[in-house]
Amino acid sequence: MKKALIVIDIQNDYFEYGKFPLWNTENTLNNVEKAIEKANDNNIPVILIQHIADGSSSFFNEGTEGAEIHSRILKAASNAKKVIKKFADSFYETNLEKVLSQLGVEEILVCGMMTQNCIVFTAISKEAEKYSVKILSDCCTTVNEAVHKIALKGVSTRVELLNYNEAI
Repeated sequence: MKKALIVIDIQNDYFEYGKFPLWNTENTLNNVEKAIEKANDNNIPVILIQHIADGSSSFFNEGTEGAEIHSRILKAASNAKKVIKKFADSFYETNLEKVLSQLGVEEILVCGMMTQNCIVFTAISKEAEKYSVKILSDCCTTVNEAVHKIALKGVSTRVELLNYNEAI
């Protein structure tokens, strides 16, 4: 099965000096970098998802430093395709499905920020149903550990949860 690694919303506003800092960001960033490296080594395409708010949000507003994808992710995934989204579901009103189709992908590995929101909504999207979907649980984070664990437990009845070493 042809895989793709989908890296969602690892953007500056979620880090220490951003407008909406999350829990466990450095560990998550390190793990995602390792997952991207393994994907690159195994010729698995990487797709970077970037959330751009409509201007009414307190973060991720277009043209701001906070909305930019973290520089370490851009460096690790220098050949990645990028998809811009406005909603939690990375498929909704984006070209993600077209990109995956062009690549011949059958299995998607989902990781990034925020577990209970963009990760879960992408993994259980109606458009994701045609793929074998796996969430890389050690490559995700959110506002705190409890919310992260609750979200993963909740979605575990619909998608497989793996560590990046198991999936790639």
